[in-house]
Amino acid sequence: MEFNIIPPRLNYGDTIGIISPSNAITDKLSEQLNKGKNFLEDLGFKVVFSSNAMSANWDYAAAPCEKVADIHQMFSDNSVKAIICSQGGDTANAVLPLINWEIIKNNPKIFMGISDNSILLNTIYKKTGLITFHGNDLAWGFSKNIFEYDGTEFIDRLVNAKIGLLKKNSEWKVIRNSPPMRGRLLGGNLRCLLKLAGTEYWPDFKDAILFIESCIITPARVDYMFEQMKQLGVFEQIKGVIIGYIYGLQTKLKGSIQMEDILLRISEEYSFPVLKINDFGHMCANTVLPVGAEVRLDSNNLHVEILDDCVF
Repeated sequence: MEFNIIPPRLNYGDTIGIISPSNAITDKLSEQLNKGKNFLEDLGFKVVFSSNAMSANWDYAAAPCEKVADIHQMFSDNSVKAIICSQGGDTANAVLPLINWEIIKNNPKIFMGISDNSILLNTIYKKTGLITFHGNDLAWGFSKNIFEYDGTEFIDRLVNAKIGLLKKNSEWKVIRNSPPMRGRLLGGNLRCLLKLAGTEYWPDFKDAILFIESCIITPARVDYMFEQMKQLGVFEQIKGVIIGYIYGLQTKLKGSIQMEDILLRISEEYSFPVLKINDFGHMCANTVLPVGAEVRLDSNNLHVEILDDCVF
C-alpha cells in the first residue's frame, strides 16, 4: 500500500460503535463488557452496539454474514465516529472474503482491536490504505485490565492526534542493536497473523517495522511460528521488530526462554534491530499503535517514533 487514508479524530461526545468480529460475547463476559462501556462513557463518549454484537448463532461466534453486516453497518453509519472490537478469539478471518472494501474506503473512520482482530487491522490497511489501530478491546482491555496509561494513550492518539515518541509505561530493553530504521508499522498477535499466510490478505512486509505480541504460548510454539515467518521471507523484508508483552511466557513461564531470545536464535543471520517493551499485548497496559503509519525504531536510544499523522 503506497498511500494512507487517515480517519477523522474522535471528539468528546462522539459515538463509538462496538462489533464482535471474532468470538461470541458469553453471558459471563457481560459484566466485563458493561465495565468497558462505562469506561468509554466516563471518558466522554457514547457507546452503541452493532445489531449482532451479542450474537452466538454459531455457538462459539456469530455467523460470518452477521459479522460482516455489522462491519458494513458501522462503517456506513455517519453517526458512528469510531469502531472498537468487543474481544478477540479465533474466528475473525471468516469475514474477510465477505467484506465490501469500498464501503470501508469510502467511509474512513477509526477502527481498533487486538488479538484475533489483528487480522482485520492489517487486512483493512492492505485492502484500503486506511490506518487502523492496535489497542484495547471493550471486554478485556477497557475492563478487566485497565490502567491510567490506557486512557491517556487512547485520548492522546485518537482525540489529540498525538504522534512522535511512543510514551513508555514499562522498562524497554534492546535485544539487538542496529542503526535507526524507518518503516510502516505492521503486526499484532503472532498466532493470528499467521492465519493470513498463503492468502491474498497476507501483509506486505517489505521495509516494515513488525510489532508482535502473544497471550498463552509456549517456547516451542514461538519457535515454530518464527520459523514459519522466516520461511515466508518476512525476516528478509522487515526493517525491525518490536516485541510486546507476552503474557504466557512472562507470567506462567517466567523461568523459561522468552520470545525475544527465540527470535534472536532463529534470526541470527539478520541484523534488523529488536526492542522488547511491555506496553502492548494481553493483560497489560496498552498504547495505541497505528497500523500502516511510518515509524522510526531507534534501538540505540530506546525510541519508537510515530512519523505519520494517524487521525486528522
